[in-house]
Amino acid sequence: MNIAIVIDARLPVTLYGGTERVAYGLGKALARMGHNVTFLCRAGSQSSFARIIPYDPSRTVAAQLPPDIDVVHFNNTTDCRDLDKPYVVTLHGNGMQPGHIDRNSIFVSADHAARYGCDSYVHNGLDWDDYGTPDLTRRRDRVHFLGNAAWRVKNLKGAIAVARRAGIRLDVLGGHRLNLKMGLRFTPYPSIRFHGMVDNEAKRHYIERSRGLLFPVTWHEPFGLAVIESLYFGAPVFATPYGSLPELVMPADSVNAGYLSTSADAMAADVSHGRTIPPRVCHEYAVEMFNSAVMARAYLNKYETVLNGRALISDFSPVTNPSPRNLPWG
Repeated sequence: MNIAIVIDARLPVTLYGGTERVAYGLGKALARMGHNVTFLCRAGSQSSFARIIPYDPSRTVAAQLPPDIDVVHFNNTTDCRDLDKPYVVTLHGNGMQPGHIDRNSIFVSADHAARYGCDSYVHNGLDWDDYGTPDLTRRRDRVHFLGNAAWRVKNLKGAIAVARRAGIRLDVLGGHRLNLKMGLRFTPYPSIRFHGMVDNEAKRHYIERSRGLLFPVTWHEPFGLAVIESLYFGAPVFATPYGSLPELVMPADSVNAGYLSTSADAMAADVSHGRTIPPRVCHEYAVEMFNSAVMARAYLNKYETVLNGRALISDFSPVTNPSPRNLPWG
């Protein structure tokens, strides 16, 4: 099959860029399965396994696609003008208007889809070869935060409160001690250490020494790549029960990979309980359930549906406020 993956970004990424990381890993997995992959993406992108076509935003996607493409996979945005090929569109975040969702949309978790009145989703997966093999025997004497610390819904302030209540060092991966982007924030505590945006090697260094990810988000998390990255390196997850987190951290049909709570006191207590979750259990769960090959097979099923002329979403349920912010945290 000839598959075009459309994403308005430069590939691959090494630091921040979850959507780009997922799309690139998907393309690599599809190529390994014998499919021909074309990325329509920003100039300067590189790939050893796929054809690269620099994306020109002044032209329609249809005008930039070669004639051999069988199916088009959009990411976040859809430009179907003059497009005469089957397509799907993955919606990676919140904020979409329910009445403007394409019938070939794919969300990134069951909760994400349900909040927009749909049931079409594919869990994200990552190419774990990019992350190296973690040392699961290391002493774990700290916790970590992983994400864009400047984004308030990620609730770095809450993670700091948890670490201080638990009396444990916190490594912040994705932020700085002084932040002026979202109003003045300065963190004076020496037990809270900031490392800025980090690559996969730095993630391995810090997370394989961590007793767990602190993830007290205050919105409905669509997926949470920080969750599966942390699990891969053997760290359980301490999170709020919002959005996709219950289905990722405590799925009914799989192992429990962490704890869910809505207050700093409860999460701090959970950190001590987290010692009972072996790092290898977390690692093997991430490897088995959230790898790019599993994701690619799920997307191939979606491609087959649209190639057969059927829409992915047959009916929408009414939704009023699918992505509220400032969910309870105490």
